[in-house]
Amino acid sequence: MSDTGRGGTGSGTRPDDGALLVVGDVVTDVVALHRGPLASGTDTVATIRTVPGGAGANVACWAAHRGAVDVRLLGRVGTDSAAWHRRQLTACGVRPLLVADPLMPTGTVICLVDGGSSAERTFLTDSGAALRLGPDDWSPDLLDGVGRLHLSGYLFFSAPGRDLVTAAVESARARGVPVSVDPASEGFLRDLGVDRFLALAEGVDILLPSRAEAALLTGLPDPADAAAELSRRIPLVVAKQGADGALVAGSGSVLARVPAVPARARDTTGAGDAFTGAFLAALLSGAAPEEAAAHGCQAGASAVRGVGGRPPGGRPTSP
Repeated sequence: MSDTGRGGTGSGTRPDDGALLVVGDVVTDVVALHRGPLASGTDTVATIRTVPGGAGANVACWAAHRGAVDVRLLGRVGTDSAAWHRRQLTACGVRPLLVADPLMPTGTVICLVDGGSSAERTFLTDSGAALRLGPDDWSPDLLDGVGRLHLSGYLFFSAPGRDLVTAAVESARARGVPVSVDPASEGFLRDLGVDRFLALAEGVDILLPSRAEAALLTGLPDPADAAAELSRRIPLVVAKQGADGALVAGSGSVLARVPAVPARARDTTGAGDAFTGAFLAALLSGAAPEEAAAHGCQAGASAVRGVGGRPPGGRPTSP
């Protein structure tokens, strides 16, 4: 571990009385906003920004932005930009527990964003040091003072990450700390395999899939059917539906349909992370799942209005 160290402060807290610990990816996003189709073989005019990102890091920052007082993030970055990422997380109100990897650079994601009405994005992903986050970076002491543990789905897509998931869920179950997971990537999830993902997610309390991820995990194209089916395996399922809001499901049925907050989208990068962070912050403050999902929809709407996956409130400095 780096000198930011393992563990936290305090112990013996009840779930929802303590901190939020997020375990997951920290990357550098290079966001290119272009209008219309890419011109193959020649130039396409774009506005390009380098910003901090990563699904796990974004969730942590949105949770802090939406009122969670003590948010901690365990992640692995390269020595090339470790100091910059620590500064960016701290500026968002997150306590960075970052491991500086001496062998691999920080992960980089190229985000190609259609600057037209859809604001749809395509990712080119080099996960870098994030792929090396593993069980050696974990200790049950990290759960001291923690009320909720959130695991980024990107952990499931590397062998060290999967071993970390197993260790972290086991530690959390032993302490009675509820665990949430966001599957994170339909493409990587397809490569991993549905059965393998669901087996690794055994013991998780909350699953927060996108519409596409829920359909893939169940084979059911109808979003409500998919959310309900997943909730037969996982106690609470909150299925993010983008412009259609969110579905809250439990015990095999849809419990609530939460409407989206209208927003003119500029960049949809990180909208799902914003939802998840705000949802978890609301749960920590005592909100019921339906109310927490409404907070998530508000954060998602805020996220798509800006560029990059982090909350508004200050332009990031260059790495």
